[in-house]
Amino acid sequence: MTSSVRPQARTQARASLPASIPSSTVRARTLPFALALIAVAVQGDALAQGPGPNKLDSVVVTATRSPIRLSEVLADLTVLNRADIERQAFGGLADLLRNSGCVEMVRNGGPGTSTSLYLRGAETRHTVVLVDGVRVDSQASGGTAWQGIPLSQIERVEVLKGPASAIYGSDAVGGVVQIFTRKGGPRLQAELGVGLGNLGTRKLDAGLTGSSGLLDFALSAATERSDGFNSTIDSPSSFSYIADRDGWKNHNLKARVGLQLNPAHRLEALALSSHADAQYDGSKNTPNNDDHSIQDTRVAQLSWSAQWVPALQTQLSLGQSNEQYETKPSIYQTETRLRNISLNGSYEISKGQQLNFIVERREDRLENPNLLTADKVDKRHQNALALGWLWSQDALSLQLHGRHDDDSQFGGVNTGTVAAGYVIAPGLRLVSSIGTAFRAPTLFQRGSIYGPDLSKPGVKPLDAEHGRNFEFGLKYGNERSEFSVTAYRNRIRDLIIYGAAGSCINKGGCYQNVASARLQGLSLQGSTEIAGIRLSSTMDLQAPKDMSTSKLLARRARMYGTLRADTTVANWKLGAAVQSSGQRYDNAANTKPLAGYALLNLDAQYSLTRELRLQLNLDNAFNRSYHTAGGYAQAPRTVFVGLRYSPAAL
Repeated sequence: MTSSVRPQARTQARASLPASIPSSTVRARTLPFALALIAVAVQGDALAQGPGPNKLDSVVVTATRSPIRLSEVLADLTVLNRADIERQAFGGLADLLRNSGCVEMVRNGGPGTSTSLYLRGAETRHTVVLVDGVRVDSQASGGTAWQGIPLSQIERVEVLKGPASAIYGSDAVGGVVQIFTRKGGPRLQAELGVGLGNLGTRKLDAGLTGSSGLLDFALSAATERSDGFNSTIDSPSSFSYIADRDGWKNHNLKARVGLQLNPAHRLEALALSSHADAQYDGSKNTPNNDDHSIQDTRVAQLSWSAQWVPALQTQLSLGQSNEQYETKPSIYQTETRLRNISLNGSYEISKGQQLNFIVERREDRLENPNLLTADKVDKRHQNALALGWLWSQDALSLQLHGRHDDDSQFGGVNTGTVAAGYVIAPGLRLVSSIGTAFRAPTLFQRGSIYGPDLSKPGVKPLDAEHGRNFEFGLKYGNERSEFSVTAYRNRIRDLIIYGAAGSCINKGGCYQNVASARLQGLSLQGSTEIAGIRLSSTMDLQAPKDMSTSKLLARRARMYGTLRADTTVANWKLGAAVQSSGQRYDNAANTKPLAGYALLNLDAQYSLTRELRLQLNLDNAFNRSYHTAGGYAQAPRTVFVGLRYSPAAL
């Protein structure tokens, strides 16, 4: 291999797909859907009947990196709970986030293949991904390998939209996705799930949680296999089409153990391992090759949480994540290791006033055959100090966050965020914020044959990518209904692109700081209950553009959204969801359109007994053929039947 670009990603970049539906037809189909989303969000509370659980009382941590009630969050935050996760039958975490309206997804075929997620139109590398606070990232491709994160181990997901480098440091240009795994409970509880689907899909997972004295634990394992479908399409522009099925399999294990030393001090250990193996079509010139992409993700953490006095709490944590990617039979292998030690805490100065603090060190290590070092290994570290001030008095809330990161390769970066909220009526709050963010160049971008050759006259090292964001919004919520609308504008400069040759050793192209982008849009989401039916919706209207050309960024739609309805009838829980996206372009020049699409997904759960539950899923019910990247197919209609056994406490 001569590039860190994964084989599937390189195929994706070279393939294209003509639009199968005229843009006028897409707009005609999308507009009624968008109006329905707005109608549900705006009118829902007026028609709401009956009390419901008050989600606003739940506590989240991602918005400020400290516990805070959801109703007090000033940022644009979405929370997905275990019920949302269990409804998801096909795919993994990326599918869950896409189906919930949090992101746009681009995938080179089926689950297990190379996947990119665009949060508010930002590049996939501009989203920080944390597993129980441990950062997961690739210093080769940039961004997280979404296909390597197991869905069965997740208890809750918090999606923070908008820049957050003042809290999380590098990478948080578009937002943060934090994954919380399941933890032990007060009683011994077992769970077993099994399922079968078309495409030769079969799933099995098991878990055991409980406690004994001061010790609590959560153990789980899961496996999935599928014969899959043909991930490429037969078109004149496709050089990798092979008439076969591309399957996938993944296995994962997780152990989380806690020791409550006393009411004020707790120790916790986490270990997670995931193995994903997906087939793909490498080239039609080698039709007999059984090409595989293999992703191994490992996460480990030790933490100590302490409540020193009622006003002061801290957490000291040591975490490490490893991401290894390889392809077979073509030989390519790369591995990223991230280590992080951090001390973060909060001090309540007075009622309604809190000080947050963070001190941390991050160490990155990359092993890649294209690095210029003799041992093909590169390293760096970042030291950081961050402070946050949270103040709330009557109707007014203010938050200030500031952070300094010092990188061993390119120096220091300062970032900050100022946010304010004002309650203008019961349950109704006006919010606004302005903030800066950055993404450090990956070790591969700076230190490989594709990075700047500093021995050449006039060539400079890569600088970090920088973002500046302004947003304002309106939030409404009570025990029955929620609604929010957020308008944002995020200007990103010094974008790193793979451009023309000349500044590096490689003759085919080099990484360069040349581009700038403007990500602006309007996000709406709402939920309410009408006549026993729970309705929820999301809609994003956006214009993520390359500032040098005024063209839309590749594979981003101007409009995308979701609409979902849930109800309970006797022992049945029934759900129906529509996921829609407008037209996108497969290239930066906006000359290769990808048609818009709308998918209908149906799900049902039936309680056979108090301990045994039947699950039924029909995804892409109308068997819609659609594409998120030129030359690559997406899943056809899928059917899944599962059983979940959760006996009473043992």
